[in-house]
Amino acid sequence: MKAVVYTRYGSPDELKLSEVPTPEPKDDEVLVRVHATSLNRSDWEGLIGKPWYARLGGVRKPRRKVLGSDIAGRVEKTGSNVTDWQPGDEVFADALSVMGGFAELICVPANILARKPVSMSFEEAACLPQAGAIAWQGIGEKVRAGQRVLINGAGGGTGMYAIQLAKLLGAEVTGVDNAEKLEFMRSVGADHVIDYEAEDFTRKRYDVILDLVAYRNVFAYKRALNPHGRYQFVGGSAGTLLQTLLLGPLTGKKIRMLVVRQGAKHLAPFIELCKAGKIRTVIDRRFSLSEVPQALRYLGEGHAKGKIVISPLG
Repeated sequence: MKAVVYTRYGSPDELKLSEVPTPEPKDDEVLVRVHATSLNRSDWEGLIGKPWYARLGGVRKPRRKVLGSDIAGRVEKTGSNVTDWQPGDEVFADALSVMGGFAELICVPANILARKPVSMSFEEAACLPQAGAIAWQGIGEKVRAGQRVLINGAGGGTGMYAIQLAKLLGAEVTGVDNAEKLEFMRSVGADHVIDYEAEDFTRKRYDVILDLVAYRNVFAYKRALNPHGRYQFVGGSAGTLLQTLLLGPLTGKKIRMLVVRQGAKHLAPFIELCKAGKIRTVIDRRFSLSEVPQALRYLGEGHAKGKIVISPLG
């Protein structure tokens, strides 16, 4: 089968479309033919090996040679212990624990699979797992009507969902990203938008902050919160991560890391909103398997507005 492989950390130039052996599912695994894989920030971090936590799976070189985690496709073959899935079933999953989505076929544990909603395309389903989980757990489970909500890094896939969720819950929403994405954030419902290069968003106060690209001092985040406000981050620099973990609890404010619960069962309420048409998925660009390097470069340079999708069959 074809897969996009890399053997050392670096730029998208390290990625090569190669012929590799077709994986064979273990007893508790399922072999899935990939119809779509969506890109996440974790793919870019895994490629370049930064921040340091991106190397937990291999300090000097990547242990897993194929990136890509959010997949949708059809079951091709099942392991001997698998009874819940049959060849031909349409499924999707967050395969972050095994990676391998930038390929024609992938083996995943049977228990991480979810049935693809009939009303969704494979591309739409592949966009949901990581971005949907972060948005739902960071916004959908936290926000109340009338609150002031800020989402930093709101122009990407997770931000796209987070803005819509916050608006659906009756919040006043501010989106922060680069100037290229201001109009996009407005288009998915943001009441206010901020170009982070032109304005310091921590100079105003909010009830809920979801930070997808945390790079500031923990005391700046404290300043940006109302007395009973909540700040949660899920990505950013290693320095900010450590500082926030160590000093966040000492600030007297709710400044924490968002520990995302993975798995389709945690996405059920969010998926229902998508099926009802209350949350929409915006796909910025589609690339073929051979174009994964270009797709990751586009993501890494900060251009992606919404989600980017790889279609191995396209």
